[in-house]
Amino acid sequence: MDEFDLDTLAVRAGIERSQFGEHSEALYLTSSYVFGSAAEAAARFSGEAEGNVYSRFTNPTVTALQTRLAALEGAERCVATSSGMSAILSMAMALLKAGDHVIASRGLFGSTQQLFGNILAKFGIETTFVPATDLAAYRAAVKPATRLFFVETPSNPLTELVDIAAVADIAHGAGALLAVDNCFCSPVLQRPLEHGADIVIHSATKYLDGQGRVLGGAVLGKHDTMEEVFKFLRTAGPSISPFNAWVILKGLETLRIRMQAQSANALTLAQWLEAQPAVERVYYPGLPSHPQYALAQRQQKTGGAVVAFEVKGGREGAWKVVDNARMVSITANLGDTKTTITHPATTTHGRISQESRDAAGIRDGLLRMAIGLESVEDIKADLARGLSLV
Repeated sequence: MDEFDLDTLAVRAGIERSQFGEHSEALYLTSSYVFGSAAEAAARFSGEAEGNVYSRFTNPTVTALQTRLAALEGAERCVATSSGMSAILSMAMALLKAGDHVIASRGLFGSTQQLFGNILAKFGIETTFVPATDLAAYRAAVKPATRLFFVETPSNPLTELVDIAAVADIAHGAGALLAVDNCFCSPVLQRPLEHGADIVIHSATKYLDGQGRVLGGAVLGKHDTMEEVFKFLRTAGPSISPFNAWVILKGLETLRIRMQAQSANALTLAQWLEAQPAVERVYYPGLPSHPQYALAQRQQKTGGAVVAFEVKGGREGAWKVVDNARMVSITANLGDTKTTITHPATTTHGRISQESRDAAGIRDGLLRMAIGLESVEDIKADLARGLSLV
């Protein structure tokens, strides 16, 4: 379906109707499949014949999701997983081994930092964390054993941008792959492979579903690279359920209109926050005050739907804003049609050390909001109540 626009791909890609001719994508809730003969079963299991074998690694609904996501990202292949974190784990376990070295941007989601810094370290995989925007630091961190660069752009929660093309050049010069977590933007706003990345990671739980209903993840890239990820998933089993895949498939149909509307709300709110006396700083790539505003204009379609801001008074001031919200949801999830607010230092990044939080710029007064589809005036009013008490 290469000839179709992104909007059409989001609605049509991956559909293969059964003999019943269903219009909406079918949901195949089955653990296994019946073969016509012993020879057919043997050929399916060996990979000599195409077809479904067992829903841990082959399912028609999951295949439809993988086909659609690959089309949206411009990737040769997609491997869907049970969550965003299982997507990162699957990629790492499939492509890295003991003695390998990873270079990662410092401003990663807290669980991602834990995975690279602690869990993978137990298996002899070393990670060097560098400032997300410092190209010289990426170059200086390269070692003979460097095999992977891993970045988030925009980062969680400070919306720092990584110059994908520039870091891709550094990675490829070192003989390494570049993986980009594209969770905040989705393929509607940013397509990392077009800028030189080798792998794209998604927490499909966020904007791809878009309504906070199910968990899911995805790894995308070249066919041969994804074959290694698929082999790990087939054996280890961090698989997405067919039901979750079906829900995310339906979410993709409205991805562009949601992202455009939520981005517009986010920009309006970010501009309003900059004018509030109780707010010390706003982090949003769509604002001219953002240090990488020019890069955002080149690399993204909009500034996205996530806004972070620092409130005067440290944690006490930030918690006043959170606790006085009556409409905005106090939750660490993002990508929902409902606006959410969280205090990163004590939630999403609460498990990492104070030293690591300081290095990443996650101060006690920082709040992160993922802007939804409510009236932006109502969102402002909900925040104004707490900001007036700071």
